[in-house]
Amino acid sequence: MLIVGRIGKPHGIRGEVTVEVRTDEPEARFAPGMVLNTVPGAPPRSASGDRAPRTEPGAAPPSPAAPEQGQPFRVPAELVVEAARWHQGRMLVAFEGIADRDVAEALRGTLLGVDSAGVAPPEDPEEFHDHQLVGLAVVTPDGDRLGEVARIDHAPASDLLVLRRPEGGTALIPFVKAIVPEVDLAGGRVVVDPPAGLLDL
Repeated sequence: MLIVGRIGKPHGIRGEVTVEVRTDEPEARFAPGMVLNTVPGAPPRSASGDRAPRTEPGAAPPSPAAPEQGQPFRVPAELVVEAARWHQGRMLVAFEGIADRDVAEALRGTLLGVDSAGVAPPEDPEEFHDHQLVGLAVVTPDGDRLGEVARIDHAPASDLLVLRRPEGGTALIPFVKAIVPEVDLAGGRVVVDPPAGLLDL
């Protein structure tokens, strides 16, 4: 499973949601008609505050009508993109069947993914999909282990490797050649040459 985004807070009253993008191809992944798998993230809450479980795979899409007060909304196994747009640097997405703010709120925290088996590798050998990097060991040029790649954050200035430290906590590493000189997929490692103080931020 390739995680391409995480649903955030609702935007407006017509069911749009903000999405924390976790792909370098957002226009392709969130094109109208794209079917995205839902993955348990922060469990959604009903109007009364109760946590709502996911439906089983193959569940029917949600009804456009908001659930009655106190009735948990069940996040479907799949969501279909109806429309997507950028607004003030954020991705806003409308999904089929999500027609009001209450239902959109119930989706908050849901992770969105696609089957990584159907994702073609990048043509440029210097480019990588997120799922290729997540889990790789992070080492210095001398071979000292720094941790492992927990995820990729797609920031406006550059992509960031989120390094999970062995002692706990994380650090952000700009995914640029000067700092990350080598990605060895076959060897299961990323070589990082961080400037002084970067890992302490």
